[in-house]
Amino acid sequence: MLIFSICSFSQKPGDQMVLIPSGEFVMGKNTAATDWQPEHNVKLNSFYMDKYEVTNKEYYDFCIATKTPLPQFWGLSEFKSGPDFPDFPVVGVSCFDAEKYAKWAGKRLPTEAEWEYASRGGLISKTYPFGDQIDSTKANYGRKYKGILKVGSFMPNGFGLFDISGNVWEWTSDFYGDDYYSISPFENPKGPERGRFKVIRGGSWHSGQMCLITYYRNGLSPSWVDFAVGFRCVKDIK
Repeated sequence: MLIFSICSFSQKPGDQMVLIPSGEFVMGKNTAATDWQPEHNVKLNSFYMDKYEVTNKEYYDFCIATKTPLPQFWGLSEFKSGPDFPDFPVVGVSCFDAEKYAKWAGKRLPTEAEWEYASRGGLISKTYPFGDQIDSTKANYGRKYKGILKVGSFMPNGFGLFDISGNVWEWTSDFYGDDYYSISPFENPKGPERGRFKVIRGGSWHSGQMCLITYYRNGLSPSWVDFAVGFRCVKDIK
């Protein structure tokens, strides 16, 4: 039986958020038949976004406060999960529990459009959050580091967001629709009204380089828990 103690955690990175300015961008990419086309213009209101992915320490505090069960892989060192890894991103959390955490914290999950816009960091028509090239000095991907790394281990993108590509996938609030881009509204799209899956973005330590592309998208059942999927939150500007 594992025993967890508050004192075993270091100080969390903090409720640090950055302002993502309002703006318009081209979402998606016109390539061969894929679910990230057609390219379409999207206009978003400004919002705040967590600098870092939600950490084990932050999620543990939530579990204690709300009596929510600890994550699926809690206590497993191979996934850097548990009290010995306070400043690593939490994994093993379903989309349902990520939404519950966000609500408890006075925040919400980002829409898919908000996530892509933020991940681009103000760059236009670039493949990755840092430009058209990416390597292992800029993100944790392709099993090069053999596991999850502490949040903030690499340089932030142009908006000041750390690990927006690689390390762990991130849940969004949107249901997944492979043809949604053809009918997406121009202003503040929120995805299909229903669906079997929720969109995840960003790739992970376990993913190939392609998954880190700013417009790459995938979907998982919202009840699924995974050793390479975490999340970060956003907050509306009142």
